[in-house]
Amino acid sequence: MPNSTSASLKLTVQATGENSGTWGQITNTNLLVLEQAIGGYEAVGITSGATLTFSNGVVSNGKNQILKLTGTISGNVNVVIPDSIEKTYIVENATTGSHTVTFKTSSGTGVTWGTADKGKKILYSDGTNVLEALSSTGALRVSGHILPGANDTYDLGASGNVFRDVYTGDLHLTNKFKEKGNIVDGTKGNWTLQEGENDIFMINNISGDKFKIKLDKVKGDL
Repeated sequence: MPNSTSASLKLTVQATGENSGTWGQITNTNLLVLEQAIGGYEAVGITSGATLTFSNGVVSNGKNQILKLTGTISGNVNVVIPDSIEKTYIVENATTGSHTVTFKTSSGTGVTWGTADKGKKILYSDGTNVLEALSSTGALRVSGHILPGANDTYDLGASGNVFRDVYTGDLHLTNKFKEKGNIVDGTKGNWTLQEGENDIFMINNISGDKFKIKLDKVKGDL
Protein backbone atom coordinates (compact mmCIF):
# COMPACT_ATOMS: atom_id res chain seq x y z
CA MET A 1 0.00 0.00 0.00
CA PRO A 2 1.54 3.41 -0.97
CA ASN A 3 1.83 6.42 1.27
CA SER A 4 -1.15 8.78 1.62
CA THR A 5 -1.54 12.44 2.53
CA SER A 6 -3.49 13.99 5.40
CA ALA A 7 -6.41 16.24 4.44
CA SER A 8 -5.49 19.57 6.04
CA LEU A 9 -1.75 19.86 6.73
CA LYS A 10 -0.78 17.54 3.86
CA LEU A 11 1.40 15.39 6.10
CA THR A 12 2.85 12.24 4.60
CA VAL A 13 1.03 9.28 6.14
CA GLN A 14 3.48 6.43 5.72
CA ALA A 15 2.26 2.98 4.88
CA THR A 16 3.68 -0.11 6.54
CA GLY A 17 6.83 -1.29 4.80
CA GLU A 18 7.26 1.86 2.72
CA ASN A 19 10.15 4.38 2.67
CA SER A 20 13.07 2.15 3.56
CA GLY A 21 16.01 4.46 4.28
CA THR A 22 13.91 7.65 4.12
CA TRP A 23 11.38 7.00 6.90
CA GLY A 24 13.23 9.25 9.36
CA GLN A 25 13.53 12.14 6.91
CA ILE A 26 9.80 12.02 6.14
CA THR A 27 8.97 11.87 9.85
CA ASN A 28 11.18 14.88 10.57
CA THR A 29 9.48 16.86 7.81
CA ASN A 30 6.08 15.96 9.25
CA LEU A 31 7.25 17.26 12.63
CA LEU A 32 8.37 20.54 11.06
CA VAL A 33 4.96 20.95 9.45
CA LEU A 34 3.28 20.31 12.81
CA GLU A 35 5.57 22.92 14.37
CA GLN A 36 4.41 25.37 11.70
CA ALA A 37 0.77 24.66 12.43
CA ILE A 38 1.18 25.03 16.20
CA GLY A 39 3.33 28.14 16.37
CA GLY A 40 4.85 28.96 13.01
CA TYR A 41 5.10 32.59 11.88
CA GLU A 42 5.59 34.00 8.41
CA ALA A 43 5.24 37.40 6.77
CA VAL A 44 3.51 37.09 3.41
CA GLY A 45 3.55 39.85 0.82
CA ILE A 46 0.13 40.37 -0.72
CA THR A 47 0.63 43.42 -2.97
CA SER A 48 -1.73 41.93 -5.55
CA GLY A 49 -3.26 39.23 -3.35
CA ALA A 50 -1.90 35.78 -2.61
CA THR A 51 -2.76 32.10 -2.75
CA LEU A 52 -1.23 30.28 0.20
CA THR A 53 0.39 26.93 -0.53
CA PHE A 54 -0.33 23.57 1.07
CA SER A 55 2.11 21.35 -0.79
CA ASN A 56 2.10 17.63 0.01
CA GLY A 57 4.71 16.50 2.49
CA VAL A 58 6.68 19.75 2.75
CA VAL A 59 6.74 22.97 4.76
CA SER A 60 4.45 25.54 3.10
CA ASN A 61 3.45 29.11 3.97
CA GLY A 62 -0.26 28.32 4.35
CA LYS A 63 0.47 25.86 7.15
CA ASN A 64 1.74 28.52 9.57
CA GLN A 65 -0.30 29.36 12.64
CA ILE A 66 0.53 33.09 12.51
CA LEU A 67 0.56 35.15 9.32
CA LYS A 68 1.49 38.79 8.89
CA LEU A 69 0.12 40.21 5.64
CA THR A 70 2.43 42.87 4.25
CA GLY A 71 2.92 45.10 1.23
CA THR A 72 1.38 48.20 -0.33
CA ILE A 73 -1.96 47.35 -1.89
CA SER A 74 -3.48 49.52 -4.61
CA GLY A 75 -6.83 47.74 -4.70
CA ASN A 76 -8.97 45.23 -2.82
CA VAL A 77 -7.13 41.91 -2.51
CA ASN A 78 -7.83 38.31 -1.54
CA VAL A 79 -5.68 35.89 0.41
CA VAL A 80 -6.82 32.40 -0.53
CA ILE A 81 -6.37 28.97 1.01
CA PRO A 82 -7.48 25.78 -0.74
CA ASP A 83 -10.92 24.29 -0.20
CA SER A 84 -11.23 21.41 2.30
CA ILE A 85 -8.52 22.79 4.63
CA GLU A 86 -9.53 22.78 8.32
CA LYS A 87 -7.24 25.06 10.31
CA THR A 88 -7.01 28.01 12.70
CA TYR A 89 -5.02 31.19 12.06
CA ILE A 90 -3.88 34.34 13.79
CA VAL A 91 -3.66 36.91 11.00
CA GLU A 92 -2.40 40.49 11.11
CA ASN A 93 -3.23 42.88 8.31
CA ALA A 94 -0.04 44.97 8.20
CA THR A 95 -0.53 46.21 4.65
CA THR A 96 -0.48 49.86 3.66
CA GLY A 97 -3.14 51.34 1.42
CA SER A 98 -6.83 52.04 2.05
CA HIS A 99 -8.27 48.88 0.51
CA THR A 100 -9.95 45.76 1.80
CA VAL A 101 -8.20 42.45 2.46
CA THR A 102 -10.27 39.27 2.42
CA PHE A 103 -8.97 35.94 3.79
CA LYS A 104 -11.03 33.16 2.20
CA THR A 105 -11.15 29.68 0.74
CA SER A 106 -10.94 29.13 -3.02
CA SER A 107 -14.65 28.52 -3.52
CA GLY A 108 -16.16 29.75 -0.26
CA THR A 109 -16.55 32.95 1.69
CA GLY A 110 -14.10 34.62 4.04
CA VAL A 111 -13.40 37.39 6.52
CA THR A 112 -12.67 40.93 5.35
CA TRP A 113 -10.60 43.71 6.88
CA GLY A 114 -12.12 47.10 6.06
CA THR A 115 -10.21 49.80 4.21
CA ALA A 116 -8.98 51.36 7.46
CA ASP A 117 -8.74 48.13 9.48
CA LYS A 118 -5.15 47.09 10.13
CA GLY A 119 -5.85 44.90 13.13
CA LYS A 120 -5.38 41.25 14.05
CA LYS A 121 -7.99 38.53 13.79
CA ILE A 122 -8.28 34.93 14.92
CA LEU A 123 -9.74 32.97 12.03
CA TYR A 124 -10.64 29.39 11.29
CA SER A 125 -11.48 27.44 8.19
CA ASP A 126 -14.16 24.77 8.50
CA GLY A 127 -13.20 23.24 5.18
CA THR A 128 -15.74 25.32 3.25
CA ASN A 129 -15.46 28.92 4.44
CA VAL A 130 -13.13 31.04 6.56
CA LEU A 131 -14.85 32.48 9.63
CA GLU A 132 -13.87 34.89 12.37
CA ALA A 133 -13.38 33.71 15.94
CA LEU A 134 -11.97 36.91 17.44
CA SER A 135 -10.94 40.38 16.26
CA SER A 136 -8.76 43.02 17.90
CA THR A 137 -10.71 45.80 16.20
CA GLY A 138 -14.24 44.58 15.79
CA ALA A 139 -17.00 43.58 18.21
CA LEU A 140 -16.21 40.62 20.44
CA ARG A 141 -18.95 37.99 20.26
CA VAL A 142 -18.91 34.98 22.56
CA SER A 143 -21.30 32.14 23.29
CA GLY A 144 -20.19 31.62 26.91
CA HIS A 145 -19.00 33.46 29.99
CA ILE A 146 -16.09 35.92 29.98
CA LEU A 147 -14.05 35.52 33.16
CA PRO A 148 -10.89 37.30 34.36
CA GLY A 149 -7.74 35.27 34.89
CA ALA A 150 -7.63 36.09 38.62
CA ASN A 151 -10.13 37.33 41.23
CA ASP A 152 -10.30 41.10 41.96
CA THR A 153 -7.16 41.74 39.91
CA TYR A 154 -8.02 43.18 36.48
CA ASP A 155 -9.99 46.24 35.34
CA LEU A 156 -12.54 46.68 32.59
CA GLY A 157 -11.43 49.88 30.85
CA ALA A 158 -9.27 52.59 32.42
CA SER A 159 -9.54 56.19 33.62
CA GLY A 160 -8.35 57.52 30.29
CA ASN A 161 -9.77 54.74 28.12
CA VAL A 162 -13.41 54.23 29.04
CA PHE A 163 -16.19 52.29 27.37
CA ARG A 164 -18.76 54.56 25.73
CA ASP A 165 -21.90 52.73 26.95
CA VAL A 166 -22.49 49.65 29.06
CA TYR A 167 -25.52 47.46 28.39
CA THR A 168 -26.28 44.95 31.10
CA GLY A 169 -29.08 43.29 33.00
CA ASP A 170 -28.86 43.13 36.79
CA LEU A 171 -25.72 44.70 38.24
CA HIS A 172 -23.96 42.83 41.05
CA LEU A 173 -21.59 44.80 43.27
CA THR A 174 -19.29 43.45 45.98
CA ASN A 175 -16.00 44.44 47.60
CA LYS A 176 -15.81 41.43 49.91
CA PHE A 177 -12.66 40.15 48.18
CA LYS A 178 -10.68 43.33 48.83
CA GLU A 179 -8.19 43.54 51.70
CA LYS A 180 -9.89 46.71 52.99
CA GLY A 181 -13.49 47.91 52.91
CA ASN A 182 -14.80 51.07 51.29
CA ILE A 183 -13.19 54.49 51.95
CA VAL A 184 -16.29 55.89 53.74
CA ASP A 185 -16.95 53.58 56.69
CA GLY A 186 -14.48 50.77 55.98
CA THR A 187 -17.12 48.06 55.70
CA LYS A 188 -17.60 45.51 52.94
CA GLY A 189 -20.86 44.88 51.14
CA ASN A 190 -22.66 42.78 48.58
CA TRP A 191 -25.44 44.43 46.59
CA THR A 192 -27.55 43.81 43.52
CA LEU A 193 -29.14 46.55 41.43
CA GLN A 194 -32.33 45.54 39.66
CA GLU A 195 -34.71 47.38 37.38
CA GLY A 196 -38.45 47.73 37.96
CA GLU A 197 -41.05 49.11 35.61
CA ASN A 198 -41.07 52.48 37.34
CA ASP A 199 -38.30 52.18 39.92
CA ILE A 200 -34.71 51.05 40.43
CA PHE A 201 -34.10 48.75 43.39
CA MET A 202 -31.04 47.88 45.47
CA ILE A 203 -30.94 44.56 47.29
CA ASN A 204 -28.57 44.00 50.22
CA ASN A 205 -27.44 40.42 49.66
CA ILE A 206 -26.05 40.18 53.20
CA SER A 207 -29.10 41.35 55.17
CA GLY A 208 -31.74 40.67 52.55
CA ASP A 209 -33.10 44.21 52.87
CA LYS A 210 -34.54 45.82 49.75
CA PHE A 211 -34.46 49.52 48.90
CA LYS A 212 -35.99 51.73 46.24
CA ILE A 213 -33.85 54.48 44.78
CA LYS A 214 -35.63 57.84 44.96
CA LEU A 215 -36.07 59.27 41.49
CA ASP A 216 -37.25 62.80 40.67
CA LYS A 217 -38.89 63.10 37.30
CA VAL A 218 -37.52 65.86 35.09
CA LYS A 219 -40.18 67.97 33.44
CA GLY A 220 -39.22 70.05 30.44
CA ASP A 221 -35.73 71.18 29.53
CA LEU A 222 -33.22 71.94 32.26
